[in-house]
Amino acid sequence: MSDFLLELRSEEIPARMQAGARAEFEKLFRREMDAAGVEVGEVTVWSTPRRLALVAQGLPESTRAVSEEAKGPPEGAPDAAIDGFCRKNGVTRDQLELREIKGRATWFAVIEKPGRATRDLLAEAIPAIARDFAWPKSMRWGAASVSTGSLRWVRPLSGIVAILGEELVECAVDGVRSGYATLGHRFHCPGEITIGGAHDYAEKLRACHVIVDQEERAALIREGAQKAAAKAGLTLVEDEGLVIENAGLTEWPVPLLGRFDEAFLDVPPEVIQLTARTNQKYFVCEDEGGKLANAFVCTANIEAADGGAAIVDGNRKVLAARLSDARFFWEQDRKTSLTEQTKKLERITFHERLGTVAHKVERVAKLARWLVEEGIVKGANPDLAEQAARLAKADLVTEMVGEFPELQGLMGGYYARAEGLSDEVADAIRDHYKPVGQGDQVPTAPVTVAVSLADKLDTLRSFFSIDEKPTGSKDPFALRRAALGVIQLLETNSLRCNLSAIRSEPVDGMPWPTGEPERGLLDFFADRLKVQQREAGVRHDLIDAVFALGNEDDLVRLLARVNALQAFIATEDGANLLAAYKRASNILKKEDWRGIEGEIAQTGEEDPLAIVDDPDLAAVVAAKMAERHASGLSYTPEPAEKALIDALHAAEPEAARAVEQEDFAAAMAALASLRAPIDRFFDEVTVNADEEKKRAARLDLLARFRAAVHKVADFSRIEG
Repeated sequence: MSDFLLELRSEEIPARMQAGARAEFEKLFRREMDAAGVEVGEVTVWSTPRRLALVAQGLPESTRAVSEEAKGPPEGAPDAAIDGFCRKNGVTRDQLELREIKGRATWFAVIEKPGRATRDLLAEAIPAIARDFAWPKSMRWGAASVSTGSLRWVRPLSGIVAILGEELVECAVDGVRSGYATLGHRFHCPGEITIGGAHDYAEKLRACHVIVDQEERAALIREGAQKAAAKAGLTLVEDEGLVIENAGLTEWPVPLLGRFDEAFLDVPPEVIQLTARTNQKYFVCEDEGGKLANAFVCTANIEAADGGAAIVDGNRKVLAARLSDARFFWEQDRKTSLTEQTKKLERITFHERLGTVAHKVERVAKLARWLVEEGIVKGANPDLAEQAARLAKADLVTEMVGEFPELQGLMGGYYARAEGLSDEVADAIRDHYKPVGQGDQVPTAPVTVAVSLADKLDTLRSFFSIDEKPTGSKDPFALRRAALGVIQLLETNSLRCNLSAIRSEPVDGMPWPTGEPERGLLDFFADRLKVQQREAGVRHDLIDAVFALGNEDDLVRLLARVNALQAFIATEDGANLLAAYKRASNILKKEDWRGIEGEIAQTGEEDPLAIVDDPDLAAVVAAKMAERHASGLSYTPEPAEKALIDALHAAEPEAARAVEQEDFAAAMAALASLRAPIDRFFDEVTVNADEEKKRAARLDLLARFRAAVHKVADFSRIEG
């Protein structure tokens, strides 16, 4: 058993591609080894800006000889079929064996595959790995690049180290031959290093100022940056993404702290942090009071003789130039009011079929006011909600957001405060995009909630009105995210909002969707809610059981019903009632019993078998059944039958009253009172009695029980 080392060396690999490259490297290596019959155990993959390295531990010296069998055509088959089978498997007719399979003689080929040296298999695998490597972006180079068949790689491939144990695996990829030599740090140790094998690879490179393990480099950056900030009496603003990126940019990371002019602190802190992060890959720091300090931490790739003073000074000058640009944008943007900026939105197309961004702003402003005036969003001033909505998109045309699109909304809030607008308006402008995903802060300030909800509802209803819906994994207008945002706003703020009831006057001839588009939008919300609740630990079948009732688009009420149902089903009464429900439904289905449902169906166009799924018709069914049982039966019911009738008389109105009052726990408790009577009914009463009237009455009683349960949820959708 030997360890195998494979290093593919090139010019700088972009940091953002390295994680994917490591996964691709291991995947392709395992693919080639599996195809060659080589057992592979633990595999470690490292990356630096100049190399990908893979170490596979404990590879066998060779593969074992194996014997494989292939089933061929039956005896007597045409010669062409037999000859084709022989060619496919590399055997002659003399080597075929005749065997009895299910009473029929059939030809078999026995193929002996001798073992092969693993080193030879690796020599064949390495070129295949290099050529099949999938990069997000790749290039061809040199004279060979005139051919489309030449190697594509992220950057020109310059070296290969391939050693099994201590023996070289000889191979070549596009003219680059394997060897024992690699390169150390570009500045500290630019010459060649001879590698003995996987056992000394990492340590020999470390001695030459290259740390091959990206996790170790990340830890050095993380800890070193924190220590540099602490030494200056500051606190590092943690940024794990920046740690990983700097680890992908360096082979010998050395964090260094520098200072910039305090005058730049007049610029909003988010702008400074984004400028430092995006343009320069620097960390920023905070002082003891939690405010942004005039300090940054850069990551050098060398250990400088002067302790990094020259490096820090150079980085300070570059950052100063960037911050000067940011300050210029900040000052220029404030010379124009947000109201003036909104006029420029008329020149920006929101969607060719939905008008400009100015049209969208008009719709959102009207909807935000409507949400407040209708009492859906309580505690907000409708004038402030409309004002915030009209100014919310103004920062899209500012210089700062043009440079840093990530700051949209945030900069609008800053500009609103600089103008002297109220905090409520400024906060609503700043936060109206929130929440932008799971885990993001959900607004609770009333004006902000009104604007955020109106913005997302407008986006959804607008795109559904032109039949632009997400398909599969494609969602170019982020409608799934918008729907999730609406759900989070409604749930967090307990907003009582019937989505289908939202209306607004048409703007520039674009009406709100009605009919099928609207139905599709409600179904879309239902799907998003199912996804969200499943992630929150709610059983999907219980969500389906409540959604199946139909006519329910008040998400707060719907979730309360789902949560009550989940709690009920988890109890012994709930589990037993579910079992009884399914038993009753199966009997009714087996008997094809239509009863009162059939009578109702005969008076209209309803499908009698679907009546129980319509809550309104189900209520009519239950009422008629209760009336029939109350007026007396043509026979004396058995005690267990009478007990179930009495229990339904008590439970039905109680459950209906609880549902009306949205006390779903009480509705479940009312259903729980049916558990013992229905169990006793099944134990003591023969449903399919010989007498026709008894049989009909008892099937009606089961249908009444089923209809009573359906007032709370469609138990047929519940698993178990």
